[in-house]
Amino acid sequence: MAIKNDATVLAFEKKLVPSDGYLYGTKWDERHQVKATPLKLIEKSVRGTISNRLKPALQSDPLKLNAEVEKPNLQKVDACALGENQDTLRLNFTLKVLGGINKPAASNGVAFNQSYPKVAQAYIEQEGFNELAKRYAINIANARYLWRNRVGAEKIEVVVNTGGDQPLTFDAKEFSLRSFDSADSDLQTLANQIANALSGKLPYLLININAYALVGKAQEVYPSEELVLDKGKGDKSKILYHVNEVAAMHSQKIGNALRTIDTWYPGFEDAQIGPIAIEPYGSVTNLGKAYRTPKEKSDFYTLFDRFALGESLAEKAQEHYVMAVLVRGGVFGQSGKD
Repeated sequence: MAIKNDATVLAFEKKLVPSDGYLYGTKWDERHQVKATPLKLIEKSVRGTISNRLKPALQSDPLKLNAEVEKPNLQKVDACALGENQDTLRLNFTLKVLGGINKPAASNGVAFNQSYPKVAQAYIEQEGFNELAKRYAINIANARYLWRNRVGAEKIEVVVNTGGDQPLTFDAKEFSLRSFDSADSDLQTLANQIANALSGKLPYLLININAYALVGKAQEVYPSEELVLDKGKGDKSKILYHVNEVAAMHSQKIGNALRTIDTWYPGFEDAQIGPIAIEPYGSVTNLGKAYRTPKEKSDFYTLFDRFALGESLAEKAQEHYVMAVLVRGGVFGQSGKD
């Protein structure tokens, strides 16, 4: 009879810990010499038009329809843009990489606590987090965390400082957003440091990252947008994120970009979206789809319950995925009720 995962309380702390990202404006030719200017949000009041899809009952009534579409759509929104003499966006954030993946933050499972540390240690000794670390390093180098700011940028440079004498510099456009194949020596240096921290060979690794995107003089840039749960309160239809009046990117959004490394989900070859973020069910919220479902036995819980108790998974890629979810962290205990 197979051993069952008996942990009803089970949690792992995240091992990739990004800070918020702060947005600055500068000039491309002076990006390393002149101190960048913190970008502030701009409040705009605009007179738009009605453009949303109307209800069928309204569409069938010409008088009401005309009255509705002729109304102005008055809005107050947040915006953010470079200064009139600036052509380059600088995004700065730090990333802390931690080890200790073989020790849950909390676990009450007797069988689990006996088997999981051995399984995790075996993975560390055999794989050393090399595959995951390389993928995280590529997502640092390709500036995926710029999100919409990456689109239309003429040049993108990423400067990475890990505390050594010489920072590492990458041309982000040389690294693919869809593939994790690269033989770049600086990238391998960064990946090795990340792998050492995840494996526990380093107590921790703190990485300082500056991404410079040449987007054009006075162009609009895009901090994170705040989720407004109660839209009945407040007078803005779009609220952007800022920290101490400096436009910023949510740490969660940066973290999502860094862990967008899952090319192992079912149907990846046929899917047009490329890698997805590491999630227990492979959820992609903007598409309203989960790519790892219990029905296909490809979700994290199905694989983890087997892997953590010492059962070999069919493919090494599945082990990489399970460990990547643990690096992400979360609460994974199961209900004590049947």
